[in-house]
Amino acid sequence: MNDVVQVVRPDGELPVHRWLPAAGRGPGLLVIQEIFGVSEYVQQRCADFAAAGYVVYAPELYFREGRLEFDESSPSYVQEGIGAAQRLDWAQSAEDVSATLDALRSASETTGRVGIVGYCFGGGMGFQVAAANAPDALVSYYGSAIPGLLELAPAVTCHSQHHWGLADTFFPSDVVEQVRQAVTASDAEVEFYTYPGAGHAFDNPHPMFFHAAASGLARERTATFLAHHLR
Repeated sequence: MNDVVQVVRPDGELPVHRWLPAAGRGPGLLVIQEIFGVSEYVQQRCADFAAAGYVVYAPELYFREGRLEFDESSPSYVQEGIGAAQRLDWAQSAEDVSATLDALRSASETTGRVGIVGYCFGGGMGFQVAAANAPDALVSYYGSAIPGLLELAPAVTCHSQHHWGLADTFFPSDVVEQVRQAVTASDAEVEFYTYPGAGHAFDNPHPMFFHAAASGLARERTATFLAHHLR
């Protein structure tokens, strides 16, 4: 089942897409969008997680601008997404995500533990929120803000899993290695995976980004990790 719930913020109500598993109850999973919002791709991943037994929340972080739509066929598709993400107030968005995590924890349908899965923008945002409002697990796909947030690594005390493509044109392999060294220095359990030949956003099915082998393997690893730490 998919519907929308509201999380009250100081300046309005944050719409949060909610997926319930067949049982109606389960561990909680907060999914954080890419720069393209809660797109069809993100919604499909959320539906997949719900089918695996999780209560899934995905906040509309662009809600102050209205729900933005991005034309995947447009030559300016990526630039439009980058522009939208840059217009967000990072600290305010982190507070929005943290409030959504609190709402997920306290929801009557959530049983037991809660985790975060974030993609690109969401991977970095999840890392930031995990440092301040510890979930039980974090999965970050090529978290674009993480190279600038490495000072937070000691504060991310939950179990975490990271996925990076080694053909990422935004983050060369030496930057990925810096991230690996910082996040794996934690005392928490950390899994760090790299994927040769995969670029940035390799899990997104858009032909511009998709790397089928990396996506499939990363999703298998994600499913195993979440099942281990949230069930």
